Order: sequence, then structure tokens, then C-alpha cells
Amino acid sequence: MRHRQRTAPATSLAALIAGAVACGTPALAQSGMNTTSLEHEVVLDGLDIPWDMAFLEDGTMFFTEFCEGLSVRLPSGEVNALLGMPESAGYAATADDLFCEGQAGMNGVAVDPDFAENRRIYVYAASRRSDPPTNRVLRLTVDEDLAGVSDRTDIVDDIPFKTQPTDHPFGGTGTHNGGRVRFGPQDGYLYVTTGDNHNGTIPQSPTIMGSKVLRIDTDGNAAPGNTPPEGFDPRTYTYGHRNVQGIAFHPVTGAAIVAEHGPWHSDEITVLENGGNGGWDPRPNMAGRGDCPDDYCGYMPNQMEGMNRFERASFMPMTDFETYPDAMPPIWENNGWSQGTASAAFLEGEAWGDWENALVVGIMGIGFGGTPIGQRIDVIELDEAGTSVVDVTEMTLPMEAGRFRSVVLGPDGSLYAAVDEGKIHRLTPGGR
Repeated sequence: MRHRQRTAPATSLAALIAGAVACGTPALAQSGMNTTSLEHEVVLDGLDIPWDMAFLEDGTMFFTEFCEGLSVRLPSGEVNALLGMPESAGYAATADDLFCEGQAGMNGVAVDPDFAENRRIYVYAASRRSDPPTNRVLRLTVDEDLAGVSDRTDIVDDIPFKTQPTDHPFGGTGTHNGGRVRFGPQDGYLYVTTGDNHNGTIPQSPTIMGSKVLRIDTDGNAAPGNTPPEGFDPRTYTYGHRNVQGIAFHPVTGAAIVAEHGPWHSDEITVLENGGNGGWDPRPNMAGRGDCPDDYCGYMPNQMEGMNRFERASFMPMTDFETYPDAMPPIWENNGWSQGTASAAFLEGEAWGDWENALVVGIMGIGFGGTPIGQRIDVIELDEAGTSVVDVTEMTLPMEAGRFRSVVLGPDGSLYAAVDEGKIHRLTPGGR
């Protein structure tokens, strides 16, 4: 198997810290001590922006590469390329409608809870099957020999894709695209995270499926227990989000918790409430604001330059409690920084010691306008109810930091971390 190569240059952790100090800000605004010893192994290397992973119980790992496609790593270490984009080489099959552009491409992947019986997996991908293009959730059946997929069914076909460039940072097409898919371990439904496309009307829209967390069954129908406001698409579990790319489920309560990119300030982690509003509303002429570039106030004021993050947050809040007093409150705000908080998982198993049942988030790093770049994995310890943060510790990494695109707990109890630089790492607790 061989793919096109589009990896970003690596940046050393020492350089990140030095750059943050030069900006006159702490590199790591964290508390606590890292007391866990981690062993490290590179599971895969030479990939093209690995975006997500999903496991079978025997360690078989499905993974996506953003501009290439879907593959699987067998427990033997052999890799089979399953479904690629039109120009991808070495895949068992390619799909002419799939493509990558901006932040849209081959994104999240999830394994059906009943995989042993139905052999189904689910992928979030950008598609030109419709005009304009949309993001879709594809249901696929994996062959018995794990060498190919078949029976493609697009169970969601109407998640918006940004089709036109706009006058904003990262203003190209395909931006703010969401893309994570995960099954709730207690309710068995599929959760799908989406983004706002730099479109001010989408977050509070009742019918456009951007800026939402969808909760659906495996045919794409709304989960029966969803309770969105009257007039909303019944697939809506929560709405009013900016760009959710991380979702995980509390090991005890089963509550869905999302990690979300902030607008030059305030990356957030939020415990979702069925039918809840995330409070993001970047429309012009709202909350005392006037007109904004291309009718989107998401980076205002002073959208192309750095400024005090708290002043920016007061003008364009990530969660607007004045307009939406019942909005879901975040439990973590990254000390007001926006650093690319992209993925989330819970650490489970006694081997993690005091970190058992703690939430981990992968942070890709931004470095805009004096912001510390911040590439790291944070360990966020919650109270017993899982509704507030007790402590935050930066994980001491046994390898160089990178753009942590995805963090996933494997069936062996290890944490797997994919970085844009083309590697998937395995971090094993307790020195075992």
C-alpha cells in the first residue's frame, strides 16, 4: 500500500515551550503533577494525516487518512487499504464521489457495537454525490477476511459542506466541518459531530445539520429519545455548536462530553444535555454586534490580528449566556485560549492509577496572535458525577509532541494518539 504524502513538518516540544515563553505567556497553564510512567510505541508511520481510529476487541484497528481513505491494521501488523478516494493507490476499492478539501475529507470512523454479527463500520466523509457537495455518514460492511468493504449505504447525506471561500481566517472551502462519529456505549446510538461552515445562520438553525451533535440509529433515523426544541430536525441531540471534533462518554454515567474548537479564544469541553443549546451564535446584528465580514462574526472583533483573548470573548462569546441563559455551560475553557482541541477519550482500567476514568483531550496547536502553540495531551480529572473539573495535568510524553488529531482508548487499555505528522502512537500506562 502506498499513498500520497501530505504531512506537516514536525515541531519539537522544546521549541513550542520556547516560543510560548517568548510570547510572554505560560506555555502550559495547567495544574497537578504527572505521576504515570508511559511506555511508547509507534504503531504506524508514514501516513497521510491519520484522522481517526476505531478498534475491534482483538486489536484490529480501522483508521482513516484524511486525503486517502479507510484502512485496517490487523493484529499481525499487516495493513489492508479498504476504501480510497479516486486518486488513492493500493486500495481494494475507490469511490469517485469522495474528496478532501479544507478540513473536509475522510474523517471519523466507528465500529458497530454488533460488529461480530453484522460486520458494519461507519465513516464520516465529504462527498460529491449531491450538488452542492455534502458531508455524509457511510455505513459499510467489512469482508470476512478484512480485505475490503461493500454494501455502502449513506445513512446521513445532508450535513453541510462549505462550498465557497469567505473573508475569514482559514476561510477556504471545507472549513469548520466537524467529523467525529462515536457510538454511545450505554444507549447504543451513533453520535455525529458537525460544524458551522463559517455560516452565521447554521448554529441556531432548526433544520440545517451543521453545528449539531446528531444522535441516530444505524439506519440514520433519529434516536427515539431525542428531545430537541419544537420545529428542529428530530436527529438533533444538541445544537448551537461551533466546530465539535471530539466526543467521548463518561465510563460511569454514560454522559456524552464534547471537545470543541474556539474562535481565537475558549476551546471548550461541555457535558451535553439532550436538546441543549451550545450557545454559539455568530450572526451579525446579534448581542450588540453590527455587520461582520461575509455575515459571520465568528472571529470578531479584529479577526485577522491578535488581541486580548478575554476582550475578544466578551465581544463574540463561545457560549453566549446573555442571549441564551439556558445554554449548556462548559466545564473547561482552556484558560481562555484557542489551541485546536480536537479529540477526546476516557482512560479506563486500573493500570492508569489515579487517572482511571479521567478524560484526555488531544490538542493540535494553533499559535495565532501570540497564543502559545500548545501541542499536547491534557488529562482532565472530573468529580464523581462527571460534571465538573477537579484537576488538569499535561501528560508527560515519551515522544515528541505533534498535532494530536485523535486520541482513542484501545481494547488493550493503551491510549492511541494519531498526529497529523503521519504517525499513530501507542501509550501504555504503568510501564507494563
